[in-house]
Amino acid sequence: MEFLLKNGKGMTFLFPVNPEEVTISRQKGLETATILNFGEFDFPQGNRIKEISFSSFFPQEYDAAFCKGLERDHIKPQTAMNKLNEFLTYKTPLQFVITKTAVNVPVYVASHQSTFRGGEVGDVYFDITLRTWSDMKVAKTAGSSGASGTNKKPRADMKEKNKIYTVKAGDSLSKIAKLELGDSSKWNQIYKLNQKMIGKDPNAIKPGQKLVLS
Repeated sequence: MEFLLKNGKGMTFLFPVNPEEVTISRQKGLETATILNFGEFDFPQGNRIKEISFSSFFPQEYDAAFCKGLERDHIKPQTAMNKLNEFLTYKTPLQFVITKTAVNVPVYVASHQSTFRGGEVGDVYFDITLRTWSDMKVAKTAGSSGASGTNKKPRADMKEKNKIYTVKAGDSLSKIAKLELGDSSKWNQIYKLNQKMIGKDPNAIKPGQKLVLS
């Protein structure tokens, strides 16, 4: 098994020592919206970018017991670190491959961190994070009269119209109206929009409540 980064132009960077483990992080993309009198709702927005991270080291001296590749191709630690710094500046993705596995994906080098340890002169330990890349594709719609187009508009309009404020300690409706709406006399407007949540006393707002302002 080998860990490789390729640039599609004949360059192949081989990590000389395999990491003990690789972490692949996946998350669901969600957009949260607040709807008056109903609370918060999550809407799926596709998958977030996948992150691949692992740790290993660049040895000063080649050791066939754990080093990959041939001794004549062994890369010195400082040269290897300079190469990772170069990868950070790339504006086009690299191809990350773990041989003998299904991992073969385009990535950007998102970050890496170097560590020098006493007693291991010349060796450089590192942590690296890769972020997967995919080409952005914009789907064409049939037009504004199409069903998919009309279904998306209400959600966008809802977000534009509903301005939400989270109550903090020491807040009052008049203070919120002054700060957020520019006029303290509009406290009554805020109260009417949120009366069901606040209750009969407009001064009974509590920290953490989410108030609709408009």
